Amino acid sequence: MQTKFEVIVIGGGPAGMMSAINAATNGARVALIDKNRKLGKKLLLTGGGRCNVTNNRPVEDLIRHIPGNGRFLYSTFSQFDNQAIIEFFNSRNISLKEEDHGRMFPVTDRSKTIVDALEKELVALNVTLFKKTTVEKLLADTTKVLGVRTATGDLFAKSVVITTGGKTYPATGSTGDGFTFAKSCGHHVTPLYPTESPINLTDDVIKQKTLQGLALQDVTLSVLNEKGKAVTEHTLDLLFTHFGLSGPAALRCSSFVNQQLKQQTSVSLRLDCFPEKTKTELTAEITERVQQKKQLKNALPNFLPERLLHYFLTSVGIAEKTWPQVSQKELQTFVALCKDWHLHAKSTFGLEKSFVTGGGVELKEVDPKTLASKKKQGLFFAGEVLNINGYTGGYNITTALCTGYVAGMNAAYHAFD
Repeated sequence: MQTKFEVIVIGGGPAGMMSAINAATNGARVALIDKNRKLGKKLLLTGGGRCNVTNNRPVEDLIRHIPGNGRFLYSTFSQFDNQAIIEFFNSRNISLKEEDHGRMFPVTDRSKTIVDALEKELVALNVTLFKKTTVEKLLADTTKVLGVRTATGDLFAKSVVITTGGKTYPATGSTGDGFTFAKSCGHHVTPLYPTESPINLTDDVIKQKTLQGLALQDVTLSVLNEKGKAVTEHTLDLLFTHFGLSGPAALRCSSFVNQQLKQQTSVSLRLDCFPEKTKTELTAEITERVQQKKQLKNALPNFLPERLLHYFLTSVGIAEKTWPQVSQKELQTFVALCKDWHLHAKSTFGLEKSFVTGGGVELKEVDPKTLASKKKQGLFFAGEVLNINGYTGGYNITTALCTGYVAGMNAAYHAFD
C-alpha cells in the first residue's frame, strides 16, 4: 500500500473532493480518505436529492446570504467563485439549470450526477481513494503536520487538508472529527449550534395542530429581540408542521433564533402574510372585496388559505359575523393579525437533524488567502469545518467547493516548497 503522498485530504464531501481534485491538478500525489463506502454521501441528500450545487447571484449577494462570517470568503471567491463552479461542471458536460432565487441544479435533477462527475475527475487525476477508512489522529511535530493515522496504518504527507464537515446528519459521517483534529493542533473551535433548522413553537395553534401541513408562499418571517426589534427577516415560503415551522423562511431564521435563545428562554417571531401591502392598503382591499351578506368566513374567497383565514377570523371573534356587523376595531385587529402575527419559538431542531452546523474552526487562526492554519505548517481547512455557515439555496455547497478549490491548490503549493 502506498503510504507517502504530497497532499492528504480528510473527508469525501464536496470540499474534500474539490480539494483533492485541485491539489492533483497542481501536480500533487493526493490521497482522499473518507469513512463511507461511497463519496459524497451527504451531498447526495441535498436539494431533496437533486443537489442545489451553487447559486447564480453576484458575489456580493453570495456574501450577504452567508450570515456566518461570509466576509471571510472574499479572498476565496476572488480565486474561485460560483461562476467558476458552473464552468467547472459545464466543461465536463454536466449542464446546470437555474431555478427560483438563483438556485442551480443539474438538469438531470439528480445529486448523483454531481457526485459522479467529481469522482470521475478524481479517478482521472489518479487520486488515491481510501474509502471506508477512519482517520484516528493527525501526525504532527511541534511545528508541522506529518500525515495521518488510520485504522489500517499511517499515511504521510507534507500537506493535510481537513474537510470533514460539521456535526449535522452524523449518519453521513459528519461526526465532528475535524474539530478534534483541529484542537489537537492548537486551534480553537467556536461553540457549535444548529442552523438552517426547523423551529419548535409553543403556541396553542401548533399544539392543537390547527394549521399542520399548511404552506404559505412569499410571506415575511422576522426574528425579534427582547426589545421587539427585528434582528433578521426573510420573505420566502413557510410551512406549518406538528412541531412549529419549517420551509425556507423558517430555516433561514433558525440560526438567529438560536442566537437569541442564548439570552432568552423564548423568542418572538413575527409573520407578515402580506409583505407587499401596508395595513392601510390591506384594509382598503378587504373593504372592496368583501361580500356583504355572507358570514365573513365565506365572504373573502382566496384572500388567505382557508384554514388560516378561519383561524384569524375566529381569533378576532368575527368568523360568523357578516360585514355590516364587523366594527372598525375588529377589522383593524384582523388586519394586524394578517400583517403582524406573533409566534413564540422555544428551540430549533438539534445539530443531528439540522442542515448546517454553525460555529467551527476559529477564522482568526486561518489565512483567508490560502486557508492554511496559522498554528501548524502544512495544515489546511475547507468547508463546514470552518466557522462559516450560509442559508440554504446553494450557498453552503458553494462555500465548500470554493474553499476546497483554494485549500487544495495551496496544499499542493506547500507540498512543493
